Amino acid sequence: MSRLWSRLGARTAAVALLSVGVAGGFYLGEDRETQQQGLTEQVSLEVDRADLAYQRERQAAHQVQFSKQRAAEYQAKLRAAQAAKEAAERARRAEAAAASRKRERAAANAEAKPYNGPIPASCAEYSGNRKTGCALMIDAGFGIAEFPCLEKLWTKESGWNHKARNSSSGAYGIPQAYPGSKMSSVASDWQTNPATQIKWGLGYVKGKYKTPCGAWTYFQNNNHY
Repeated sequence: MSRLWSRLGARTAAVALLSVGVAGGFYLGEDRETQQQGLTEQVSLEVDRADLAYQRERQAAHQVQFSKQRAAEYQAKLRAAQAAKEAAERARRAEAAAASRKRERAAANAEAKPYNGPIPASCAEYSGNRKTGCALMIDAGFGIAEFPCLEKLWTKESGWNHKARNSSSGAYGIPQAYPGSKMSSVASDWQTNPATQIKWGLGYVKGKYKTPCGAWTYFQNNNHY
């Protein structure tokens, strides 16, 4: 609006100048036609000057707007670059944390050795439920070298007590099956027969951990199997 008024102001001033010139020419007795022509040319010159000033002002305003736009685009690029940098840093930290956890698990697995003690010559070295467990383990296809792992595993779980019950979880028997009724898949006397419990436990170990030593290693790392 200010530009428009400045342009109109220049035109108004030029017209006023023309009017004054005409009046002056009348009273001074000068040639009206000659003076009128001169004033018209002067008015045209002032109008051209006003137009030029207006165009320059518009160009300057356009340059300012263009500069602001370029500055905004540059700031947007800077923000995008910073966001990408932060995302890459978060990804790097996540990868480093995952690698660290993997190394820790590998170290824990390396530390938890299945068993490196003496190997029993036969199941005759044991008695009670352990002797039964040793014999049934060999019948299940495992070598005698696996029994020390099984012995340690079920000593931790139940002490080889076929009536052991975990009061908090309800797990039952030598292998601490949960629920204990799972062992009925072997025989209905699962609550009282150690052999039934051991057979079920050996099947569970073989299906999930391959060997008794595999189950014992997992137990050492996780405190359950």
